[in-house]
Amino acid sequence: MSSVLYDAQGPRAKRRNIVFTAVFLVGLAALLWWVFSTLYDKGQLEWALWKPFFTSGEAWSTYIWPGLQNTLKAAVLAVLIAMPLGAVLGIARLSDHAWVRIPAGIVVEFFRAIPVLVLMIFGLALFAEYTDVSSDDRPLYAVVTGLVLYNASVLAEIVRAGILSLPKGQSEAAMAIGLRKNQLMRLVLLPQAVTAMLPAIVSQLVVIVKDTALGGAVLTFPELLASANTMSGYYGANVIASFTVVAVIFIALNFALTSFASWLEARLRRSKRSTGAVLGADDVDDINAAEVGGPHKADG
Repeated sequence: MSSVLYDAQGPRAKRRNIVFTAVFLVGLAALLWWVFSTLYDKGQLEWALWKPFFTSGEAWSTYIWPGLQNTLKAAVLAVLIAMPLGAVLGIARLSDHAWVRIPAGIVVEFFRAIPVLVLMIFGLALFAEYTDVSSDDRPLYAVVTGLVLYNASVLAEIVRAGILSLPKGQSEAAMAIGLRKNQLMRLVLLPQAVTAMLPAIVSQLVVIVKDTALGGAVLTFPELLASANTMSGYYGANVIASFTVVAVIFIALNFALTSFASWLEARLRRSKRSTGAVLGADDVDDINAAEVGGPHKADG
């Protein structure tokens, strides 16, 4: 059966795809066996190395759970600050006023061009030199600062691109019925752009969660990865076991985040398909009257 996108596979193509699939599965099985046998020969699969994660709660309560709490704390704080800041910068870059658009563009391009690790190190030095933040809290503040500055700039570009991707007819129709620029952005463009931007936004949120590990590697921030590194030495250098558990936790966190985003995106699409409201001139007059806070009378 053919489609507008591709032609149905013929017998030769089907046989070729079966052969490619079989070769891939054989290669994958061989790779997994090589990894398993190498770990076994090196003694990395011994029960003594994995036992702390299954028989005792000390490894979880002393190392993994506190590290996970710090990772989530830094990620949540960065998300809560970076998302609204990125939205403001993205909308500012679309402003008709040069005194708003140009500074916003400079800020976005500047911080987007600097590696997030450099921003974290700069933040640590800044808090140590010019603030009274305690040495115990500086790594957290530095990690959040670096994540916010970099990811807010990236999110600003996502917001700008999402709004610009909408058909120009949306803006022209809204202006034709009398909506002002802020009403156009708030009532017409942003609600439609959110659905288009959601996959890119979620991808950036996943990056935020993973980049918290940079603070543990350089700034001695006790996040999940740094806690696992300390734990591996305490339990007899079980590095593979410790980092495998950490990797599984990161995979679970990011999978939960992307799954929630997929559900939310599908829900938003269904809600938009189920509504067919059209704004008329009277509706626009009511919106304008409500914003100025005064009573409104329609012209007779």
